[in-house]
Amino acid sequence: QVQLVESGGGLVQAGGSLRLSCAASGRSFSDYAVAWFRQAPGKEREFVSAINRGGGGKYYADSVKGRFTISRDSAKNTVYLQMNSLKPEDTAVYYCAADPFLQTIPDNYDYWGQGTQVTVSS
Repeated sequence: QVQLVESGGGLVQAGGSLRLSCAASGRSFSDYAVAWFRQAPGKEREFVSAINRGGGGKYYADSVKGRFTISRDSAKNTVYLQMNSLKPEDTAVYYCAADPFLQTIPDNYDYWGQGTQVTVSS
């Protein structure tokens, strides 16, 4: 098993930046692809970004492409989501999830963090 803990959320003005972290413990983190999802009030959980086990494959939702960057530091067992040019519509609880296979469907992920709130004011 792997345990995930997100951090880095907060309140930021539109146009600002935040960096989310997803720290893992337990089994070797390098065995897992990691994805970020977000869920706004009254909406379904949606895919944001994902990175494969080796870190060379990165995927983004169209809504965040060019603004968000995903990366992983294997030595620190941590995956990051750098979020720039934030918009009010980015407001949501952000979750990281891990699975041996990279995918964009949240139901297919076995391991989840508790989430971190991101609020972007206009």
